[in-house]
Amino acid sequence: MTILETLDLGPQARVVARLAAGVTEERLGGATPCPGYAVRNMLGHLLGLAVAFRDAGRKDLGETTDTPPTAAVPDIGPGWREELPRALDELAEAWRDPAAWSGDTRAGGVPLPGAVAGAVVTDELVIHGWDLARATGQEYEPDAAALRASYEFLLASAEEPDRGGGLFGPVVPVPEDAPLLDRAVGLSGRDPGWKPS
Repeated sequence: MTILETLDLGPQARVVARLAAGVTEERLGGATPCPGYAVRNMLGHLLGLAVAFRDAGRKDLGETTDTPPTAAVPDIGPGWREELPRALDELAEAWRDPAAWSGDTRAGGVPLPGAVAGAVVTDELVIHGWDLARATGQEYEPDAAALRASYEFLLASAEEPDRGGGLFGPVVPVPEDAPLLDRAVGLSGRDPGWKPS
């Protein structure tokens, strides 16, 4: 049994929910480290992925699990402050079931083994949590187990010969003695020193 098969997404989901709650209305249009995404788009992406991977964990396959994340730039609606924390809670609950980590599922229209889908959503929560914190000037301390799992997933992805670098863009070199979060962020294709302009 791997660390992922026993990983509780709840602590990292709560970190992301707290960050989202700290976003003020005037920050919604601000830039994020994710190119082309304002804060409101990042929040919309987090809401969409929480729903999609909740359903992927439940093996409840359909429109939510079959829509590619690139189909449209995500956005938020008027009820996002209630919808996002609820979806994050439901996501964490779905992945507490050992069945979520086994068998096959689908997310973003891509068939995946359950354990891989779990690794992907863990990484999404960690890296996009960092995106949101950096974009809105908030402190960020991800769940330690989720961060470790994200780093290992990103490292394995960066080493795949056909991928040509990081999961979300070319790997940004980071010193080996840098904090684990900085190394994970660099592997994701982001500059750990990014700040809003």
